[in-house]
Amino acid sequence: MAVANPTAAPPMAAPGYGKRSAPGEAPRRRDDFTHLPAREASIATHIDRLPDGAAIDTKTLAKELAAYGQQAIRTALNALSIAGHLRRVREPVGDGRTQWVFRTYFSRTARSDAWWSRFLAGDVPETEVEPQAPAPQDRQPKRTDAYEALAALGRTDARLTLSAAECKALEPLAAEWLARGVRSADFATTLTAGLPDVIHSPGAFTRKRLVDKLPPEPPQTPPPGPQAPPRRIMECTGCGKPGRPEALPGGLCRPCRGEVPDDPAPAADWIHSQVDRLRAAARQAR
Repeated sequence: MAVANPTAAPPMAAPGYGKRSAPGEAPRRRDDFTHLPAREASIATHIDRLPDGAAIDTKTLAKELAAYGQQAIRTALNALSIAGHLRRVREPVGDGRTQWVFRTYFSRTARSDAWWSRFLAGDVPETEVEPQAPAPQDRQPKRTDAYEALAALGRTDARLTLSAAECKALEPLAAEWLARGVRSADFATTLTAGLPDVIHSPGAFTRKRLVDKLPPEPPQTPPPGPQAPPRRIMECTGCGKPGRPEALPGGLCRPCRGEVPDDPAPAADWIHSQVDRLRAAARQAR
């Protein structure tokens, strides 16, 4: 990959615009883009090394990468979009302002259309946890919190010392206490309060207290309010036409994918409706 001036600082876009790194990327590796053709891999590597806010429009990249012209850059960006590495997005600038900006989100890790749709809806965590290998099985099965709370009663008061079989039998009743928000310490305090001098059957006595002193269910959580309007609107990587994520598979509209063009009216109506909703939400917030 030939860079026009490798020692110069990369051109930056206007404040609020330019490249944005997608969340949850895997650490950088030598084989990140080996699945791409040579030209696309070269351009992807260059974009990946640029800082957030760098200008990555076609003209700027063509000046930076002397080996490729604007048409080659444009074609490569479309290919990177189809491969799941980038999406063009229109979104509010943030900080309480209603100004909209145009950004290109780049992901070193290739993403599916479903992932990008969730990201646009704000339904993607900032980081993704790498899958972990299952832990080796212990010789003893893991004891539940309810079992542990029952086993601890004897340490709080020896008169309620339970056997392993009694803890197992009473586990469902104790689990219901914990499910209703009772902490383990409060569980022990409540069940051991006011004990008689002699308890002949700790298991039967504990069962009766678990049933008789069961706390009420916690209040139900009220239903969620109306959903906030979408934070981001996708644009076609090739031509910039806005549209729903499902209408832009691979980040490209039908004409840019070489298919029969759709009637642009529905997409235009939809984008205007989303802008109106965002403006109304901003006015209500103020």
